[in-house]
Amino acid sequence: MKTIGANYTGDGRCIFTVWAPEKKSMTLLLLDPSEREILMDRGKWGYFSVELTDIKPGTRYYFKPDGGKPYPDPASHFQPEGIHGPSAVVDQGAHTWQDQSWRGLSFQDLILYELHVGTFTPEGTFEAIIPRLDDLAATGINALELMPIAQFPGVRNWGYDGVYLYSVQDSYGGPAGLKKLVDACHARGMAVFLDVVYNHLGPEGNYFDQFGPYFTEKYCTPWGNAINFDEEWADGVRDYISNNPLHWFEHYHIDGLRFDAIHEVFDMGAVSIWELIHTTVKVLERRLGRSLHLVAESDLNSPKVIKTPEAGGLGFDAQWLDDFHHALYVLLDKAGRDRYADFGRMEQLAKALTDGFVMSGEYTTFRKRKFGASSAGIPGDRFVAFNLNHDQVGNRVSGERLCHLIDFERQKLAAAVLLLSPYVPMLFMGEEYADESPFFYFVDHSDADLIHAVKEGRKQEFAAFSSDTEPQDPFEIETFTKSRIQWEKRTEGKHRIILEWHRKLIELRRTEAVLKNVAKNDIRVTVLGQAGLVVHRQSVGGYDYLIGLYNFSDEEVSYELPGWVLGWTKLLDSKEPQWMENGDDSSTLLPAQAKPGQVVTLPPCSVTVYAGQVQLPVDAPV
Repeated sequence: MKTIGANYTGDGRCIFTVWAPEKKSMTLLLLDPSEREILMDRGKWGYFSVELTDIKPGTRYYFKPDGGKPYPDPASHFQPEGIHGPSAVVDQGAHTWQDQSWRGLSFQDLILYELHVGTFTPEGTFEAIIPRLDDLAATGINALELMPIAQFPGVRNWGYDGVYLYSVQDSYGGPAGLKKLVDACHARGMAVFLDVVYNHLGPEGNYFDQFGPYFTEKYCTPWGNAINFDEEWADGVRDYISNNPLHWFEHYHIDGLRFDAIHEVFDMGAVSIWELIHTTVKVLERRLGRSLHLVAESDLNSPKVIKTPEAGGLGFDAQWLDDFHHALYVLLDKAGRDRYADFGRMEQLAKALTDGFVMSGEYTTFRKRKFGASSAGIPGDRFVAFNLNHDQVGNRVSGERLCHLIDFERQKLAAAVLLLSPYVPMLFMGEEYADESPFFYFVDHSDADLIHAVKEGRKQEFAAFSSDTEPQDPFEIETFTKSRIQWEKRTEGKHRIILEWHRKLIELRRTEAVLKNVAKNDIRVTVLGQAGLVVHRQSVGGYDYLIGLYNFSDEEVSYELPGWVLGWTKLLDSKEPQWMENGDDSSTLLPAQAKPGQVVTLPPCSVTVYAGQVQLPVDAPV
């Protein structure tokens, strides 16, 4: 694969390379300290390059295909003046890394935390996140997942309109700011994931067609023509995309990538772009000696996504589990059935916990066809589960979080089902203390026609949900500022209780051997009608046992505790005084110690967790 962009090697040396297979010539336009033009050499496969020995880091430059208009570098490492401005040379070796002993974290041990850099702090920068890391770590969070940071238009955007996939958003703090954040995270034992988008490029500032056939009309995506992974000249596009993960892993010490909507990537080649990425990243992983994680967002419900290429899969280490969210959310909020008509039965949540995919070949009214394949038996650490993410909040007309939709007791229930599940959990920024700020969709385009199209598109999306509420104007600055979380509330009233609740759940997940076992064969669920369920978990070897008693209903539910243990010890009870919003109601507490086979009465909207040890025969080894 060819290294493209401005590769600064030190002592003034820099190799400029750009792919433009159908162009006859390419000119490098340097702007610092004064303008000068240099004709680049044409090499094999349509790559133009030139090596110079008098370049300083920060030098601005453009490329001029066939001597025409100047355009930014498609593989720019930094756009200090925005997407329309010149690219800048970056000395990737200038940062003195302090994480030499960092070897990454096991994926199954992660507590992921998705955040949007622009709205996580008032400053909206990478460096402004650093003072909050200690509080996140104290809660038990050990992995940040940053929404896309590739250069996008203006200063406010979700990031999915990114154009320059190798460039770090200038308003967030650019390359230097990102490196400082990653270093600070690693110093605290926290991993850093990036959300990357390879299914489309943003519309504004997209000059890629001026260089080469990056797109194809063969396939169509929700954003227009698809990226060209399998048509004529696709090799250069594949190099551009497959080198990008290596860029983040090597230059920025990133620990993992979350790949946006992989089902909107079309590639009929013998070796798919995903297999190519898998192979190159695994080679790099061995060379660097640390874990590099690849996580997919997929709307396919196919186990092939997380199988290795050798087994006929795409090669991802894990994937987001939307079915878990849908199955749990609709049981917590009955109005959720308007959004997820195929969900709403307790058996579906049970299947989400034991199998993964709920839709595994069944007919769905949403798709009007049979959908999905079984994921039974696939270990829990191959899935990322969540109650909230940017889509679930931002694609509501009023930007409502889960805490706006369900009451306090059900919030505790939702957190417990997630954090005590066999899956790798992910929280959305502020969720750990029930932040009540909305999270809207916002943009900062400069093209008036594009702004109008975005506004009309949002109105049409919400019209599909029969919403009478006018959506927030994505372009208005207030839409962005309202989306900032209220960090200061995390230690106040009910927010403090929810924060401590999350901390306790994460502590249980870390300390209980049973909860570290991600084998699906060691999980069983007893459904209590449509009122609730009991999740049975056991340690590797089966000696330690744990049950989670979940009552989703507003009525009491009786349950006979299993009789094959020596005795039951209560680990957690959501009705204990410290977890109650409005004071003590000790009459609803379950016993601290319970006998095998004892019948207990589960309070309405409650979570209780018991641990026990299995009775072994007298002659059985211990």
